[in-house]
Amino acid sequence: MQTTTRVAVIGGGVIGTSVLYHLTKLGWSDVMLLERSELTSGSTWHAAGGFHTLNGDTNMAALQGYTIRLYKELEDITGMSCGLHHVGGLTLADNQDRFDMLLAERAKHRFMGLETEIVGPDEIRKIAPVTNIEGIIGALYDPLDGHLDPSGTTHAYARAARMGGASIETQCRVSDTKQRADGTWDVFTDKGVVHAEHVVNAGGLWAREVGAMAGIYFPLLPMEHQYIVTEDVPMIVEMAKDGKEHPHVMDPAGESYLRQEGRGLCIGFYEQPCRPWAVDGTSWDFGQDLLPNDFDKIEESITFAYNRFPDLARVGVKNVIHGPFTFAPDGNPLVGPVPGMRNYWSACGVMAGFSQGGGVGLMLAQWMIEGEPERDTMAMDVARFGDWITPGYTLPKVIENYQKRFSVSYPNEELPAARPHRTTPMYDILTQMGAVWGQQFGLEVPNYFAVGDEPTYETPSFRRSNAFEATAREVKAVRGGVGINELHNFGKYRVTGPKARAWLDRIMAGRVPSPGRVSLSPMLSPKGKLIGDFTISCLAQDHFQLTASYGSQAFHFRWFQAHQEPGVTLCNISDQRTGFQIAGPLARNVLVACTRSDITDMKFLDVRRLTVGSADCIVQRLSYTGDLGFEIYCDPMDQRSLWHTLWTAGQAHAITPFGMRAMMSLRLDKFFGSWMAEYSPDYTAAETGLDRFIHFSKDAAFIGRGAAELDRTSPPRRQLVAFEVDAGDADVQGYEPIWLHGEVVGFCTSGGFSHHAGKSIALGFFPVKRLKGAPEVHIEILGKMRPARLVHDTLFDPDGTRMRG
Repeated sequence: MQTTTRVAVIGGGVIGTSVLYHLTKLGWSDVMLLERSELTSGSTWHAAGGFHTLNGDTNMAALQGYTIRLYKELEDITGMSCGLHHVGGLTLADNQDRFDMLLAERAKHRFMGLETEIVGPDEIRKIAPVTNIEGIIGALYDPLDGHLDPSGTTHAYARAARMGGASIETQCRVSDTKQRADGTWDVFTDKGVVHAEHVVNAGGLWAREVGAMAGIYFPLLPMEHQYIVTEDVPMIVEMAKDGKEHPHVMDPAGESYLRQEGRGLCIGFYEQPCRPWAVDGTSWDFGQDLLPNDFDKIEESITFAYNRFPDLARVGVKNVIHGPFTFAPDGNPLVGPVPGMRNYWSACGVMAGFSQGGGVGLMLAQWMIEGEPERDTMAMDVARFGDWITPGYTLPKVIENYQKRFSVSYPNEELPAARPHRTTPMYDILTQMGAVWGQQFGLEVPNYFAVGDEPTYETPSFRRSNAFEATAREVKAVRGGVGINELHNFGKYRVTGPKARAWLDRIMAGRVPSPGRVSLSPMLSPKGKLIGDFTISCLAQDHFQLTASYGSQAFHFRWFQAHQEPGVTLCNISDQRTGFQIAGPLARNVLVACTRSDITDMKFLDVRRLTVGSADCIVQRLSYTGDLGFEIYCDPMDQRSLWHTLWTAGQAHAITPFGMRAMMSLRLDKFFGSWMAEYSPDYTAAETGLDRFIHFSKDAAFIGRGAAELDRTSPPRRQLVAFEVDAGDADVQGYEPIWLHGEVVGFCTSGGFSHHAGKSIALGFFPVKRLKGAPEVHIEILGKMRPARLVHDTLFDPDGTRMRG
């Protein structure tokens, strides 16, 4: 066995071999894989082997499309068979909400170039004749769906990797990983020590144990999963005589997926009485093993399936496959560089390995070799969970995710498991005031406040929810007087030291402000893609506070740490600094009543230290509402005192608490973009309009400068714009296609209802060359073509008089 390597991949399932192959495909040949048993041991060998492109996240769907197309390439490269069966697949809808979800997904697929289509009951009967269509409204048909041979596919990845120079050691158990001072790793195995520059944890069922060797907790949990294979089904036998194969059928109402297996049928379940497995750790002795059959937990699912697919009840069961596979709390993979670690990479929690494995391998290899993946990977980035997550949180969230695997996923849905988990000192006060809570990055955040007979629970919906009127009331209060909102859900970072200013000039593309001032700045990747949009507050010449998305704090702080330099001290203070924003035309009146300091000369984008009531605060004049506003930061221990000060002073001005639903409506009045909607690593500053905040005249060679300069000389072909939409009862959520003259030319990034203007607004990307003449377009919302008009002037304070005055 070789004792040195550039990359040591730990784990020989479909994910580990995919990572290994893609590393060689992108040019790194000195890579090796270490497998404790044989390839496919764990959960790969007993997988049902199905693949599909349907995914609520468009980037995940694109990666699944890449994975599916890759299999033919693997066969061509290696001469091995992956056992491909491209049979197509249907996802059934038995009620309007499920059908709305399929309509929304089909709309996304239009601009992605995926050839899915909506079909009715009669077409379903023709496509999938084993299906009982009673009660079915329609279905989404995807011609790319299919299944394969899990073992053959994994070995094809392995052979392709070996052809690229990789080595694979089986029967080689890793017992420990230790990092050297230079950031490289010693990987201890029962065959000796391997010195590796990088380690990739693709441990599958053992990912938790492998991570623990390096002191890392991975929020993963195996779940028991069971599927059955029937004896020959007469209808399938007759189809086979004509050379036909039955397509896949996913029946969310029955929590099941079905496909042909030989001349019979295979059906698996995501049952409600599910069971976690190996909660406290996976035994090293487990390998190519199965769990005892357990028909009791799928009894109700089988009864439902016999009604939906009557042929199942007429034949016997040939095989029962019952084995574990791993989930993260939200069901998506955990991929990328582990925050706080050098040269340690995650490729774990990929429960849909044969739909996502190729895309996971590609993205991770690009990340390692090129410094960044080609598309936004936040949906599967290991940094989407912070160090607050625990096994006690992971367990109920994984169970919830398993149970909701085939449930309708609503854009406004708030899942209840493991909540409340993290709260601010204001939680009980705001709850008593009627707060209806959402969560972000584990933190409870008010969505809106229920007053009087307003609903204390927001009904999940693809259409305008029952929180519509409460949100309208809060918006009116802000625009007409003054509103108050917690500030805890911003990511906050302290940057200090003699080199702090120079460091920020390199990390941030925008202007670094002088003491007492605030600036807005994009943060770019080397390829010019957006890594973040930040507020930079200069508290002293060598002391700065940065604010950005709370949910992306691990992602952003990982980037800061990767680029840290001597003379710069970084600290994530997201939970050490909290406070409130007050916004609206009377906001200044409230603040004046709360401080003895003179703030009459405090200009837009000023920042000062002030005593507000009895609290020592950092106060800056700006607001995401686009109105006159102040952000007031304090120590969490002072937050309740600050609240009582502001709330008491605000009574004379009818101060009103408002939540995130109102905030997202208010920002639409000014066409303000939102992180991970308008602004994400998929887009550049020039495309989104954030290039107006780039300080091109500064001397610093900021990260991404070359790409940003190129965008100035060769402007991008698309631009972020705003539309007013005749929306009916359903507003844009994101990724709806934009049609012009019968052609899809763009897509929406987000949208909603402007309660201030009484209009439905959509933000989205549109071709620059087709913007002339204020074109009339249509936006497809839940299968309906809704007329929309390009708008240039913001709906509120277009000249900025109130915001800046």
